[in-house]
Amino acid sequence: MLTGRAITEARLTDWRKLAQGLHARYLVDDFGTGARFVTAVGEAGDALGHHPSVSMGQSMGKGYVDLKLVSADAIYRDGEGTEHVVEWVTQQDVDLARLITKIAADHQIDADPASVSVLELGLDTAHSATIAPVWAALLTGNADAQGHGSPSDEIRDATGRIPNLWFGDADEHGAQRQRFHVEVYVAPEVAEHRINAAVAAGGTVVDDSGSPSLTVIADQDGNTAVLCVAETPVAKTESQPS
Repeated sequence: MLTGRAITEARLTDWRKLAQGLHARYLVDDFGTGARFVTAVGEAGDALGHHPSVSMGQSMGKGYVDLKLVSADAIYRDGEGTEHVVEWVTQQDVDLARLITKIAADHQIDADPASVSVLELGLDTAHSATIAPVWAALLTGNADAQGHGSPSDEIRDATGRIPNLWFGDADEHGAQRQRFHVEVYVAPEVAEHRINAAVAAGGTVVDDSGSPSLTVIADQDGNTAVLCVAETPVAKTESQPS
Protein backbone atom coordinates (compact mmCIF):
# COMPACT_ATOMS: atom_id res chain seq x y z
CA MET A 1 0.00 0.00 0.00
CA LEU A 2 1.11 3.56 -0.69
CA THR A 3 1.11 6.18 2.03
CA GLY A 4 -1.18 9.17 1.73
CA ARG A 5 1.85 11.34 1.08
CA ALA A 6 3.01 9.15 -1.81
CA ILE A 7 -0.46 9.28 -3.37
CA THR A 8 -0.59 13.06 -3.08
CA GLU A 9 2.91 13.47 -4.47
CA ALA A 10 1.94 11.39 -7.52
CA ARG A 11 0.04 14.51 -8.71
CA LEU A 12 -2.77 12.64 -10.43
CA THR A 13 -4.55 15.59 -12.01
CA ASP A 14 -7.74 13.75 -12.99
CA TRP A 15 -8.01 11.63 -9.84
CA ARG A 16 -8.83 12.15 -6.18
CA LYS A 17 -8.12 9.82 -3.25
CA LEU A 18 -11.41 9.13 -1.44
CA ALA A 19 -11.66 6.53 1.34
CA GLN A 20 -9.66 3.49 0.18
CA GLY A 21 -9.31 4.17 -3.55
CA LEU A 22 -8.64 6.59 -6.39
CA HIS A 23 -11.70 8.05 -8.08
CA ALA A 24 -12.23 9.94 -11.33
CA ARG A 25 -15.20 11.21 -13.32
CA TYR A 26 -14.97 11.87 -17.06
CA LEU A 27 -17.64 13.82 -18.91
CA VAL A 28 -18.89 12.48 -22.24
CA ASP A 29 -21.31 13.83 -24.83
CA ASP A 30 -23.11 10.54 -25.46
CA PHE A 31 -23.17 6.86 -24.56
CA GLY A 32 -21.17 5.83 -27.60
CA THR A 33 -18.30 8.16 -26.70
CA GLY A 34 -18.30 6.79 -23.18
CA ALA A 35 -18.37 3.20 -24.39
CA ARG A 36 -15.40 3.76 -26.72
CA PHE A 37 -13.49 5.37 -23.87
CA VAL A 38 -14.26 2.47 -21.53
CA THR A 39 -13.16 0.01 -24.22
CA ALA A 40 -9.81 1.78 -24.52
CA VAL A 41 -9.45 1.80 -20.73
CA GLY A 42 -10.21 -1.93 -20.68
CA GLU A 43 -7.54 -2.65 -23.26
CA ALA A 44 -5.01 -0.68 -21.23
CA GLY A 45 -6.02 -2.59 -18.14
CA ASP A 46 -5.61 -5.89 -19.99
CA ALA A 47 -2.05 -4.91 -20.86
CA LEU A 48 -1.24 -4.10 -17.22
CA GLY A 49 -3.24 -6.94 -15.68
CA HIS A 50 -5.25 -4.52 -13.56
CA HIS A 51 -8.64 -2.86 -14.12
CA PRO A 52 -10.78 -0.12 -12.61
CA SER A 53 -14.39 -0.41 -11.50
CA VAL A 54 -16.55 1.40 -14.05
CA SER A 55 -20.03 2.90 -14.07
CA MET A 56 -21.74 5.10 -16.64
CA GLY A 57 -24.69 7.42 -16.31
CA GLN A 58 -26.21 10.80 -17.06
CA SER A 59 -26.78 13.82 -14.84
CA MET A 60 -28.50 17.03 -15.89
CA GLY A 61 -28.22 16.11 -19.56
CA LYS A 62 -24.49 15.36 -19.42
CA GLY A 63 -23.06 11.87 -19.63
CA TYR A 64 -20.28 10.66 -17.39
CA VAL A 65 -17.97 7.72 -16.79
CA ASP A 66 -16.99 7.06 -13.17
CA LEU A 67 -13.84 5.06 -12.47
CA LYS A 68 -12.41 3.66 -9.25
CA LEU A 69 -8.94 2.19 -8.84
CA VAL A 70 -7.98 0.11 -5.80
CA SER A 71 -5.84 -2.97 -5.26
CA ALA A 72 -7.31 -5.91 -3.38
CA ASP A 73 -3.89 -7.25 -2.40
CA ALA A 74 -2.20 -4.24 -0.82
CA ILE A 75 -0.05 -5.02 2.23
CA TYR A 76 -0.57 -3.08 5.46
CA ARG A 77 1.81 -3.50 8.41
CA ASP A 78 0.37 -2.64 11.80
CA GLY A 79 2.27 -1.23 14.75
CA GLU A 80 3.43 -4.71 15.78
CA GLY A 81 4.77 -5.50 12.32
CA THR A 82 1.98 -7.92 11.44
CA GLU A 83 1.07 -7.88 7.76
CA HIS A 84 -2.55 -7.65 6.60
CA VAL A 85 -3.89 -7.91 3.05
CA VAL A 86 -6.14 -4.88 2.52
CA GLU A 87 -7.92 -2.92 -0.19
CA TRP A 88 -5.84 0.19 -0.79
CA VAL A 89 -3.99 2.18 -3.42
CA THR A 90 -0.76 0.65 -4.74
CA GLN A 91 1.69 1.66 -7.44
CA GLN A 92 -0.24 -0.30 -10.06
CA ASP A 93 -3.25 1.95 -9.41
CA VAL A 94 -1.15 5.07 -9.82
CA ASP A 95 0.37 3.74 -13.04
CA LEU A 96 -3.01 2.87 -14.52
CA ALA A 97 -4.50 6.20 -13.39
CA ARG A 98 -1.80 8.05 -15.33
CA LEU A 99 -2.43 5.90 -18.38
CA ILE A 100 -6.20 6.51 -18.21
CA THR A 101 -5.58 10.24 -18.00
CA LYS A 102 -3.60 9.99 -21.25
CA ILE A 103 -6.34 7.90 -22.89
CA ALA A 104 -8.93 10.52 -21.92
CA ALA A 105 -6.78 13.25 -23.47
CA ASP A 106 -6.42 11.20 -26.67
CA HIS A 107 -10.23 10.85 -26.80
CA GLN A 108 -10.66 14.57 -26.02
CA ILE A 109 -12.63 13.75 -22.89
CA ASP A 110 -12.48 16.10 -19.91
CA ALA A 111 -12.21 15.06 -16.28
CA ASP A 112 -14.36 16.56 -13.53
CA PRO A 113 -12.31 15.71 -10.43
CA ALA A 114 -14.19 18.02 -8.09
CA SER A 115 -17.43 16.07 -8.56
CA VAL A 116 -16.27 12.72 -7.18
CA SER A 117 -17.68 11.61 -3.83
CA VAL A 118 -17.93 8.49 -1.66
CA LEU A 119 -20.44 7.69 1.09
CA GLU A 120 -19.62 5.40 4.02
CA LEU A 121 -21.74 4.41 7.01
CA GLY A 122 -20.50 4.32 10.59
CA LEU A 123 -21.93 2.49 13.59
CA ASP A 124 -20.54 3.11 17.07
CA THR A 125 -20.46 -0.04 19.19
CA ALA A 126 -18.53 -1.80 21.94
CA HIS A 127 -19.23 -5.17 20.32
CA SER A 128 -18.19 -4.98 16.67
CA ALA A 129 -17.05 -8.61 16.46
CA THR A 130 -20.43 -9.74 17.81
CA ILE A 131 -22.73 -7.63 15.69
CA ALA A 132 -20.69 -7.50 12.46
CA PRO A 133 -21.94 -10.91 11.20
CA VAL A 134 -25.52 -9.67 11.44
CA TRP A 135 -24.75 -6.62 9.35
CA ALA A 136 -22.69 -8.62 6.86
CA ALA A 137 -25.62 -10.96 6.32
CA LEU A 138 -28.21 -8.17 6.21
CA LEU A 139 -26.34 -5.86 3.87
CA THR A 140 -24.63 -8.30 1.51
CA GLY A 141 -25.93 -11.80 2.24
CA ASN A 142 -22.31 -12.92 2.53
CA ALA A 143 -20.47 -13.54 5.79
CA ASP A 144 -17.16 -12.96 3.98
CA ALA A 145 -18.05 -9.27 3.74
CA GLN A 146 -16.99 -8.92 7.38
CA GLY A 147 -13.37 -7.79 7.35
CA HIS A 148 -13.16 -7.94 3.55
CA GLY A 149 -10.15 -5.88 2.50
CA SER A 150 -9.73 -4.53 6.02
CA PRO A 151 -7.90 -5.55 9.22
CA SER A 152 -11.05 -4.59 11.17
CA ASP A 153 -14.63 -5.94 11.31
CA GLU A 154 -15.71 -3.41 8.68
CA ILE A 155 -18.37 -4.61 6.22
CA ARG A 156 -17.39 -4.21 2.58
CA ASP A 157 -19.38 -5.61 -0.30
CA ALA A 158 -16.89 -6.92 -2.87
CA THR A 159 -19.26 -5.94 -5.70
CA GLY A 160 -19.57 -2.34 -4.51
CA ARG A 161 -23.38 -2.41 -4.38
CA ILE A 162 -23.62 -0.75 -0.97
CA PRO A 163 -21.58 1.75 1.04
CA ASN A 164 -18.99 0.37 3.45
CA LEU A 165 -20.10 0.01 7.06
CA TRP A 166 -17.37 0.55 9.63
CA PHE A 167 -17.55 0.33 13.39
CA GLY A 168 -16.46 3.10 15.73
CA ASP A 169 -15.75 2.78 19.44
CA ALA A 170 -18.57 3.28 21.94
CA ASP A 171 -18.61 3.00 25.72
CA GLU A 172 -20.71 -0.03 26.64
CA HIS A 173 -22.09 1.76 29.70
CA GLY A 174 -21.92 5.30 28.40
CA ALA A 175 -24.79 7.66 27.71
CA GLN A 176 -26.98 6.81 24.76
CA ARG A 177 -26.25 8.93 21.70
CA GLN A 178 -26.46 8.74 17.96
CA ARG A 179 -24.96 5.39 16.96
CA PHE A 180 -25.36 5.52 13.17
CA HIS A 181 -23.76 8.30 11.18
CA VAL A 182 -22.48 8.90 7.69
CA GLU A 183 -19.12 9.88 6.29
CA VAL A 184 -19.06 11.83 3.03
CA TYR A 185 -15.73 11.87 1.20
CA VAL A 186 -15.22 14.76 -1.21
CA ALA A 187 -12.37 16.20 -3.24
CA PRO A 188 -10.26 18.69 -1.23
CA GLU A 189 -11.12 21.63 -3.45
CA VAL A 190 -14.87 21.38 -2.73
CA ALA A 191 -14.76 20.64 1.01
CA GLU A 192 -15.09 24.26 2.16
CA HIS A 193 -17.95 24.90 -0.26
CA ARG A 194 -19.76 21.75 0.90
CA ILE A 195 -19.42 22.76 4.56
CA ASN A 196 -20.61 26.30 3.85
CA ALA A 197 -23.60 24.95 1.91
CA ALA A 198 -24.58 22.70 4.82
CA VAL A 199 -24.30 25.59 7.27
CA ALA A 200 -26.31 27.86 4.97
CA ALA A 201 -29.02 25.20 4.92
CA GLY A 202 -29.26 25.30 8.71
CA GLY A 203 -26.51 22.90 9.77
CA THR A 204 -23.89 23.54 12.43
CA VAL A 205 -20.21 22.70 12.54
CA VAL A 206 -19.84 20.94 15.90
CA ASP A 207 -16.23 19.78 15.62
CA ASP A 208 -13.57 20.97 13.19
CA SER A 209 -10.56 19.95 15.29
CA GLY A 210 -9.69 17.34 12.65
CA SER A 211 -10.15 19.72 9.71
CA PRO A 212 -9.50 19.51 6.82
CA SER A 213 -9.52 15.72 7.10
CA LEU A 214 -12.64 15.49 9.27
CA THR A 215 -15.38 18.05 9.95
CA VAL A 216 -18.43 17.03 12.00
CA ILE A 217 -21.67 18.71 11.00
CA ALA A 218 -25.04 18.48 12.77
CA ASP A 219 -28.51 19.09 11.41
CA GLN A 220 -31.22 20.99 13.32
CA ASP A 221 -32.22 17.81 15.17
CA GLY A 222 -28.66 17.16 16.33
CA ASN A 223 -27.95 14.28 13.93
CA THR A 224 -24.30 14.37 12.90
CA ALA A 225 -22.32 13.45 9.80
CA VAL A 226 -18.65 13.77 8.96
CA LEU A 227 -17.29 15.51 5.87
CA CYS A 228 -14.00 13.81 4.98
CA VAL A 229 -11.01 14.71 2.85
CA ALA A 230 -8.81 11.64 2.38
CA GLU A 231 -5.90 13.16 0.49
CA THR A 232 -2.94 13.87 2.76
CA PRO A 233 -1.11 17.20 2.44
CA VAL A 234 2.47 16.77 1.26
CA ALA A 235 3.78 17.97 4.63
CA LYS A 236 2.14 15.05 6.44
CA THR A 237 2.35 11.27 6.25
CA GLU A 238 -0.22 8.53 6.50
CA SER A 239 0.80 5.14 7.88
CA GLN A 240 -2.39 3.15 7.92
CA PRO A 241 -5.77 2.78 6.23
CA SER A 242 -8.63 4.98 7.38
